[in-house]
Amino acid sequence: MDLHCQMILEEYQEALPVLEEMKTKVLQMLREALERNNIIVTAIEARVKTENSLAGKLALKGQKYATLADITDILGARIVTFYTDDVDRIAAITEQLFEIDWENSVDKRKLHQLDSFGYNSLHYICRLPGYEYRFELQLRTTLQHAWAAINHDTGYKSGVEIPREYMRQMNRLAGMLEMVDDEFSRIRTEINNYRRRVQHLVQNGRLDDVSLDGDTFRSYLQAKPLDALNKRIAAINQAEIMETPLIRYLRVFKAFGCNTLGDVDRLIHQYEDDAYRLARHQLGNTDLDIISSAVGIQNICIVYILRTGGGKIGLNRLFDTLNGHNTQNEQLAELTYEQARNLPFMKQ
Repeated sequence: MDLHCQMILEEYQEALPVLEEMKTKVLQMLREALERNNIIVTAIEARVKTENSLAGKLALKGQKYATLADITDILGARIVTFYTDDVDRIAAITEQLFEIDWENSVDKRKLHQLDSFGYNSLHYICRLPGYEYRFELQLRTTLQHAWAAINHDTGYKSGVEIPREYMRQMNRLAGMLEMVDDEFSRIRTEINNYRRRVQHLVQNGRLDDVSLDGDTFRSYLQAKPLDALNKRIAAINQAEIMETPLIRYLRVFKAFGCNTLGDVDRLIHQYEDDAYRLARHQLGNTDLDIISSAVGIQNICIVYILRTGGGKIGLNRLFDTLNGHNTQNEQLAELTYEQARNLPFMKQ
């Protein structure tokens, strides 16, 4: 190695604390930005080039660089995303966070080479305000990242040229993975559009047009259809309402034969008064000052079962569905039946 390259290495050794400080700041800024924008990624990482790696680079093309600041990847960062469209979202965020060296940045996704899938990442050369050195940020999807690693392992580490037959097979697989990458993004977009349509239908009260499933039931629950009933029940003892997830009642309503949100909504409205009477009978002689937000929906289910002739067996099945099968559910079903036995709706 000539004197010029040795001087760059000495500069690197002196700059190492600054480069490590840059790495920490870049990671922090990226993580905070992703969190603010609700973007979940597979990985976010950074590294300062090791001295041995830098020495190898300088040995090959050291005369290309006047100083250490000319080496654009002395610090490298990478974000690996789940979806191709998230690459563009993070790119927009990056452009706001850092000064971009557009002349040296490259979007390899636009090269469209047959064997380029694993290397289709977006490479930004960035500058962190207040620092002399630039750094490289790579953005790619999980499948691109995995393919690049696999292709590197099979194509380069052996040092043997790969026969055309195997290269053709590898390129076919790369094409398939590229289609899968695009399909994941397309499906996510369609699911998000579906959820927005469901929310619109729920907000406009068109519940009979919405099939009952996990996503739609969550949207329905976000409208707080049981709040009024729970507040009536809480007022019995002036109790505080403790929020509890209600998604597990989806299986119960499915078992009741509900196929749309309209079916669920009608069932709730039909039985909410009897559910309140049952709660008053349950809580009237107690001093409970905290109740679960599930009390209303559970009592509606209890009333439905009893009014449709399900009896103790139906109650036991309900508690098995909600709590998992155990011997206590039979005792709970017996107690619940006794609590409801003398209420007016049991005699109708």
